[in-house]
Amino acid sequence: MDVTTDANAPWLIVGLGNPGPEYAMNRHNVGFMVADLLAERIGGRFKRAGKAQAQVVEGRLGPPGTGSRRVVLAKPMSFMNVSGGPVNALRDFYKVPVANIVAVHDELDIDYGVLRLKLGGGDNGHNGLKSMTKVMGADYHRVRFGIGRPPGRMQVADFVLKDFSSAERKELDYFVDRAADAAAALVLEGLERAQSTYNS
Repeated sequence: MDVTTDANAPWLIVGLGNPGPEYAMNRHNVGFMVADLLAERIGGRFKRAGKAQAQVVEGRLGPPGTGSRRVVLAKPMSFMNVSGGPVNALRDFYKVPVANIVAVHDELDIDYGVLRLKLGGGDNGHNGLKSMTKVMGADYHRVRFGIGRPPGRMQVADFVLKDFSSAERKELDYFVDRAADAAAALVLEGLERAQSTYNS
């Protein structure tokens, strides 16, 4: 069910990940990849966000005029397990309702490349979501990007902090592009319409 929000309030799209080049291609950093692509699409470059421990791009999504929406794209520069602090600081600074926040993140319990959009719910062991929910409740939107389960006896922590495999990388650009489309559709068209298109 869609949550009614202030039509003039900005949206905050948060790509979850870990800062630093050594993490850039990790499965856990797919949120950063989607945020980078969205920034490219609106012609912006990430910059430090004042006192918040994050990088941001401000702009508009959608066609020019009344159909567009003001958005703030964000990448927390804390580590994943303390993402909530920077996100909450941005929420306060930009006066974003919680229902206008979208977290883009990796999801273990979904097959690789499959998307699921939802509002609220648990964190399913995801430390970035756990941190966000702790500081502002669970009633924000999520774009869940499937990465699948670790093979064999590999530990989850090792799996998410490994780079996408060479086989996965062949389709990664396509899946990241689709996740960016899904986040934009959620903001512009609402959750139910976006779900009907992207919850593959």
